[in-house]
Amino acid sequence: MVYLAHIRTAFALSNATYGSPRMHRDLVDEGHEIGRHRTARLMRENQLIARQKRRFKRTTDSEHAWPVAPNLVAQNFTADGPDRKWGADISYIWTAEGWLYLAVVLDLFSRRVVGWATSDRLKRDLAVEALRRALVARNPAPWLVHHSDRGSQYCSVDYQALLRKHGIQISMSGRGNCYDNSMVETFFKTIKSELICPVAWQTRQQAENAIARYIDGSITPSGGTHRSAS
Repeated sequence: MVYLAHIRTAFALSNATYGSPRMHRDLVDEGHEIGRHRTARLMRENQLIARQKRRFKRTTDSEHAWPVAPNLVAQNFTADGPDRKWGADISYIWTAEGWLYLAVVLDLFSRRVVGWATSDRLKRDLAVEALRRALVARNPAPWLVHHSDRGSQYCSVDYQALLRKHGIQISMSGRGNCYDNSMVETFFKTIKSELICPVAWQTRQQAENAIARYIDGSITPSGGTHRSAS
């Protein structure tokens, strides 16, 4: 069932924090005609239960995850110049071949994507690749603030180490707060309404090339989907 596939993926991307009201809003925003009661029933029948808020226990065990960073942005999405604040997130596109995942890094001053990557699997190196491309393209100063949600891709050892290597300040959303990263979510809603939803994508490559044209006006140099290595 298409609705259930969308729900499962969105639930995973939310790090199991989406309840049925938020899930229903996202489905409607993406153009799906589904009622809130049906959304709740599908989540209930498939045991997709949002986790309750709990106190965060900080840990320095780098073999598992870096501690969740404080929210330095605090829903202040303004910036007084380029490369002062970046936002990062992951979304997904359905194709006849299956899901294509899109990770972006957005400059909050220009509202433009400064780094992006796609993959057929939701693995941590997808987010790392988008960040690497942003760092190469922009070479930001150390005072940059990088904001993301608390997903495992952004808490991973590799991602955190890359941010720290470049002296970037790390900021993360509050647990389960859907508004803390709304600037990047707004970009995803725009690209889906303008590019993704009006087309029945047959292949991941077709969708990726269209995304490349939309973001930076070029076909991806690799000519293919970025494949996760882990």
